[in-house]
Amino acid sequence: MSTESVFYGINALTNEKLEGEFINASKEQVDEAVKKAVLAFGNYRKKEKDSIANFLDQIAEEILNLGDSLLERCHLETALPLGRLQGERGRTMNQLKLFATVVREGSWVDARIDTAIPDRAPIPKSDIRHMLLPLGPVAIFGASNFPLAFSVAGGDTASALAAGCPVVFKGHPAHPGTSEMVANAIIVAAKKTGMPEGTFTLLHSNSNEVGEVLVKHPEIKAVGFTGSFRGGKALFNYANSRPEPIPVFAEMGSTNPVFILPRALKENWENIASGMAGSITLGVGQFCTSPGLSFIQKSDSIDAFYNKLSEGIRNTPSATMLTSNILKAFNNGVQNTLAIEHVEELASGLASESTNVAVPKVFKTTIENFIKNDSLSEENFGPSSVLVEATSKNEILEAARNLEGHLTATIHGTDQDFEDYKDLFDILELKVGRIVINGYPTGVEVCHSMVHGGPYPATTAPQSTSVGTNAIKRFVRPVCFQDYPDAFLPDALKADNKLNIWRLVNGNLEK
Repeated sequence: MSTESVFYGINALTNEKLEGEFINASKEQVDEAVKKAVLAFGNYRKKEKDSIANFLDQIAEEILNLGDSLLERCHLETALPLGRLQGERGRTMNQLKLFATVVREGSWVDARIDTAIPDRAPIPKSDIRHMLLPLGPVAIFGASNFPLAFSVAGGDTASALAAGCPVVFKGHPAHPGTSEMVANAIIVAAKKTGMPEGTFTLLHSNSNEVGEVLVKHPEIKAVGFTGSFRGGKALFNYANSRPEPIPVFAEMGSTNPVFILPRALKENWENIASGMAGSITLGVGQFCTSPGLSFIQKSDSIDAFYNKLSEGIRNTPSATMLTSNILKAFNNGVQNTLAIEHVEELASGLASESTNVAVPKVFKTTIENFIKNDSLSEENFGPSSVLVEATSKNEILEAARNLEGHLTATIHGTDQDFEDYKDLFDILELKVGRIVINGYPTGVEVCHSMVHGGPYPATTAPQSTSVGTNAIKRFVRPVCFQDYPDAFLPDALKADNKLNIWRLVNGNLEK
């Protein structure tokens, strides 16, 4: 690792270097950033809830203050349309403000109080109080496909800061200029709201070395990651090889299986096919919730469905992907799928001679062939999907039972379908983090009840979510205070409840 190792942002449309040099962080710089975060933690974790909430709100305001220059730089680095980036900026700001409301209200700390019973026989009962406290400095890794909402000031950073944890952020090399601008906005917000130096630090790197050093640093207490299975699993392994293992909250992608049940196919094949084509190709398929796998039971309507879906794919232009490496991986995945025996290319999108463009593809195969070829169930990040034909209800259910963990599963069905296939619901509850009915998995609402997670290999922590307000609980741990003097208790547990938060007192939820 050398401080002289320079890299550049790359124009995603032309592959040309963009303005600005970015230097790979050295091991010494990683250590310095973490040590500053440790010093900041002693102060930051004691900040009043309103102070932290104001900090999160101010970050949102500073991002908005960057104006169109942020969107323009981000567009150059990612080729994402300006309209999409404007919406993503809004989402980034809104989730910061959402966590600010959670922190300001305060009940998320899960305060529990069981008061003493000194005269209980045969053994007196102590006064016991519980709440969630921040873990410490957290390492966060930026995602390639959401350069704002899952990047420097994205949901992982927002939830960690909301929990009271300083963040050392490893920026994604695909959008270093964007990352630098947002990081500066966070630093400005920290200074304006009186947050200690080291509460947030951005580290640049276009190699894997910085990530390894960061995760293995003994003062890092948790990791947040969104990206590939290979990347997330590597960080998970680093974290578990430490003398003190730490939790890794890695969201590692998914093929998000879709089940199209017989009556729904018969009655609504046209709308389902149109919606599927749009979901497969949305954002050039560069969403972790894109539907990469579908199971369809053969019926009289299946050919009409295929024709409509194919029409939608054939009319979809090829489009620029985020990076040339992502495009290369996608094209390799397409060729590998085509090389499998008994896999048919159902439709292909409009070709283009432009740089870094992906051509949408849809394939179909039989359930027997799907079972024989594990690679058909693997994610190919981009605008492609595999349709699997089944001949019976039992084959559909068996396919569901054999699924690995995914972020989402979708069921298209009528009321009668749901009754006939009710076992499918029970199966999928054990396989995914979110079940979608008569919709499409692309699009993740940021709200209190959202779960963006799922069993391994979709994530390394199936009990958590990276979207929604419950994401804050990834970066805390429960601490119990027994027979503490009231003056020394955290404010959330003191007798007078001056924070006015909801607390579980002797089994009753009250303020």
